[in-house]
Amino acid sequence: MQSFRTEIENPIVEKDIIELANKIELFKNGKVDEEKFRSLRLARGVYGQRQLGVQMIRIKLPYGKVLSNQLRRIADVSDEYSRGRLHITTRQDIQIHYVDLNRTPELWAELERDDVTLREACGNTVRNVTASETAGIDVNEPFDVSPYADAVFRFFLRNPISQEMGRKFKVSFSASVADTGLSYMHDLGFIAKINNGVRGFKVMLGGGLGSQPRHADVLYEFLIADKIIPLMEGVLRIFDRYGERKSRAKARLKFLIKDIGLEAFKELVVAEQDAITLKTVAIDAEAYAVSIPVSVNPPLVEIKDKNAFDLWKSTNIIPQKQNGFVAIGIKVLLGDFYTDKARLLADLVENYAAGEIRLNLRQNILIPFVKKDLLPFFYQELEKLGFVEAGYNKAIDITACPGTDTCNLGISSSTGIAEELERVIKIEYPQYLENADLVIKISGCMNACGQHNMANIGFQGMSIRTKDKLVAPALQVLLGGGNKGNGKGVFADKVVKIPSKRGPEALRRILDDFEQNTTNKKFEVYYVEKGEKYFYNLLKDLSSADNLTQDDFIDWGSENAYIKAIGIGECAGVVIDLIATLFLESEEKIENAKESYANKVYSSAIYHAYSSMVNSAKAILLSDNVSTNTQAGIIRQFDELFVESKQVSMRSSFSELIYQIRDNAPSPEFANAYIRNAEEFLVLVRTLRNQEIILN
Repeated sequence: MQSFRTEIENPIVEKDIIELANKIELFKNGKVDEEKFRSLRLARGVYGQRQLGVQMIRIKLPYGKVLSNQLRRIADVSDEYSRGRLHITTRQDIQIHYVDLNRTPELWAELERDDVTLREACGNTVRNVTASETAGIDVNEPFDVSPYADAVFRFFLRNPISQEMGRKFKVSFSASVADTGLSYMHDLGFIAKINNGVRGFKVMLGGGLGSQPRHADVLYEFLIADKIIPLMEGVLRIFDRYGERKSRAKARLKFLIKDIGLEAFKELVVAEQDAITLKTVAIDAEAYAVSIPVSVNPPLVEIKDKNAFDLWKSTNIIPQKQNGFVAIGIKVLLGDFYTDKARLLADLVENYAAGEIRLNLRQNILIPFVKKDLLPFFYQELEKLGFVEAGYNKAIDITACPGTDTCNLGISSSTGIAEELERVIKIEYPQYLENADLVIKISGCMNACGQHNMANIGFQGMSIRTKDKLVAPALQVLLGGGNKGNGKGVFADKVVKIPSKRGPEALRRILDDFEQNTTNKKFEVYYVEKGEKYFYNLLKDLSSADNLTQDDFIDWGSENAYIKAIGIGECAGVVIDLIATLFLESEEKIENAKESYANKVYSSAIYHAYSSMVNSAKAILLSDNVSTNTQAGIIRQFDELFVESKQVSMRSSFSELIYQIRDNAPSPEFANAYIRNAEEFLVLVRTLRNQEIILN
């Protein structure tokens, strides 16, 4: 084991970081299965990169709020462990790339000195809790959702019910009915409401993007705020138990709800409340630490280019509900900026605003709590950083995932085409600098990290094959998506696939037709009026692969001929005994259960014991070459193959034993007995495994 140690004051965090260091060492020595190691490191924000031998690190920044000291810390870490570049994601995280796996525990420890975590930024966990970047300052919000998003983040961080689910789980909070948190495309989306003077939320359930986007269902028109955490715990427990695990493509919550129906799912969640410790969780919004703006006199500033200043104010300034203050939007091209600018920005907001920035869902930065009379000074200082480009959250502000730059799954370049399309709009369609109604998004593959299928105009990275089997980069053009507000949205239609180098021409045709055929209409209205077939006919000649030029075989941002390839960013592990690894994990889960019990966190203790028993049952099923999937399926299969056949002797069925978790409140007495059950079950299946080895 590594002798790595941290100086983190929080013993739970320190243990977490040391565990990562130890598991890296075990993996390198061939003592941990590759899939198990991947699951562990992903849950700690360490993600395989397209380039061999390096990792992408995702930093979890709940609801996009970053304090000035945290921004400096992130910049220092990027300089020390990476290349000084920061990437803002569409989930309000920051990613840094090209990190040595062996250095990730040290990197994590450095971040935690300023309360910044990697924990559960990736993997089959509750991902970053996102929110409207204007939360707390929105002129239309009924109340600030930040304390509620923060409470959800903290409650489910390291929570045993959400560590090893079938797939990731995404949560959002919207400040108002404008639904800028995009609730309709999340597993759980909360829209702030007040009903008879009581704070609560409209709750959306089961949305998602990817290759098969699904609009979330309305679970509750209004749910009081004290109920959102118990509700989410119930949803996660049911998803963990019944969610798909064999096929990753079908392992999201949206597919489970599609399979069993909304009402059946809701009944399971309601029934699960009996097993949850806290029936209500009061969130003290008054205790939430709100950033306080500084009091400072405006320095004297002379604006040299008044026209540029006025344009910037018209596109990048957001009104605040607080009298005398505004927020400043910074358009960040492709979400990428560098640490030298990050430090200067941190100094600026600390000395002249409220010491914080917000990262938004379109990969930009918002500075809240700027005094109106400081705007000339901020313009001057931000201009020095190259941060005064007009068009914040406007049509020219294109969202794009990293694509083939660094992502394993990228099929074609999303960043290269995004940069070119922004250039086309800026030069040829300057009127769109101030157009907030047109949204353009690009993803490098079908997984939709760039959220292309919810945009008015979307592009998805693909490839196209000629008759003589040559392969060129391509784009799927999608049109007509959009956010309707109050939990309603429309997903874009797939219209046509074209070679990537024809993307700018496709955009020109769409915008030219829009300009010629509409007056004061939103693009989504124009699209509905014209229809999908109209746009297919408008663009279909661009789809032909019979007349490709040499340039069509070179992707945007590259000088080399295109090769369709899934990048390799994971190290291959040696073959080990997976069954032994699963049994070892069962032991660890029991130890975690005992630790939680000692700390009087009985709900966690019970869930760790439950996970141990499922894990143990899975191990013995795999030893008999039985394919496993859902947790509920594993429980059923163990009964069918081992209990009913009398291969093992138990006082009851395995189902009756393990499903006590549903029928008992998390008391210390039940937790203690349930942990003993898990220990006895592990001994039972290990004995069975040893007998099999002897017979074979």
